[in-house]
Amino acid sequence: MVFSAFLENAKRWARQIKRDVVALWIAARDRRTPLAAKLVAGAVAAYALSPIDLIPDFIPVFGYLDDLLIVPLGILLAVKLVPVGLMVEFRAAAARRESRPVSRVGLAVIIAIWLCAAALIIWWIWGGALGRWTAR
Repeated sequence: MVFSAFLENAKRWARQIKRDVVALWIAARDRRTPLAAKLVAGAVAAYALSPIDLIPDFIPVFGYLDDLLIVPLGILLAVKLVPVGLMVEFRAAAARRESRPVSRVGLAVIIAIWLCAAALIIWWIWGGALGRWTAR
């Protein structure tokens, strides 16, 4: 009985998160949204709607850290920055949408971060660590 209530609350929370991400995506594109809210909402929506994660889910503990902490905290911050009346309107518009948008910008940013990290690791191995090892 307790588990089913917990499961129902978790499902409701997940639906609200999905709706709020789409609402923030709409807010980031609306001219009435204040600039700070627009920037935070756009960043959160781009990341949450990206088809890939910054930290892949198969990495133990850290893989789910973004899904369980970073995205919800980003949503909370962005929702607080958007004026209440506008957020109500954006949530209603998000609820009417039949499909979830996909963020190509978020995808591009995450791929760029991964490429930069890979380049730094290669530079460190090739130029830094390997160079010091071969100089001896």
